[in-house]
Amino acid sequence: MKGLIFDIKHYAIHDGPGIRQTVFFKGCPLSCWWCHNPESQAPRIETYIKSKNLDGHTHRRKEETGHYTESKELFKVIEGDTVFYDESGGGVTFSGGEPLMQQEFLKDVARQCKQTEIHTALDTCGYADQQVFFQVLPFMDLILYDLKIIDDNLHQKYTGASNKKILENLELLDQTDKVTRLRFPVIPGITDTDKNLEDIQSYLSTLKRINNIDILSYHEMSKTKYERFGKDNKMGDQKLEGGTMDNIRKRFESMGFHVNINA
Repeated sequence: MKGLIFDIKHYAIHDGPGIRQTVFFKGCPLSCWWCHNPESQAPRIETYIKSKNLDGHTHRRKEETGHYTESKELFKVIEGDTVFYDESGGGVTFSGGEPLMQQEFLKDVARQCKQTEIHTALDTCGYADQQVFFQVLPFMDLILYDLKIIDDNLHQKYTGASNKKILENLELLDQTDKVTRLRFPVIPGITDTDKNLEDIQSYLSTLKRINNIDILSYHEMSKTKYERFGKDNKMGDQKLEGGTMDNIRKRFESMGFHVNINA
């Protein structure tokens, strides 16, 4: 079975416990203004022009982002880092893009990992039909679940899609015993507003079981990617104000959440 990915990161340490391999699936139902991987959004292979200056001359060549791979071939790559998983308590994280857009491919790779006792994690925006989400769930040891904006109109404005499926899936996930960590991206002027933080806190208070949250700092590392792929960088030169991350950490900790900061 074939699937479309665009990158594999070895020795990742921020996508779950231990030393991990993160596999980036291509294609996403959202188009977040702050997306750090804009090349992940389109569910197809894309071409772009790569420029390089050498000896006063600019050399340009056409390159592709995204490639198809067989599930068994991808598993071999994942299995190749087993020694690091075993020593650190790590494993593989399926990220993107949105892996749930390639449900059958994801299940096939994850099933092979489970058969060889490789720890599996799904990094998801949660935007998927319930049937799709809960068919994949048994193959995952950990769910990393994005929670961005509660107001649906604002969610549609800044991500291009409604959050109704996302919240419904999260509420059902909260009724299971699946190990789950929420992930809250701190985006200046969008998710870090007092109104959104109040809405997020109010929503979190309704959850019964999930009490772990990672707060993810906005950064400009992807700025050159938008230029390279000819995509509109809607965030411009926005920057987080000093102290924002710590203030948000304190807000969530005051509710009894275990908070981790990924700066």
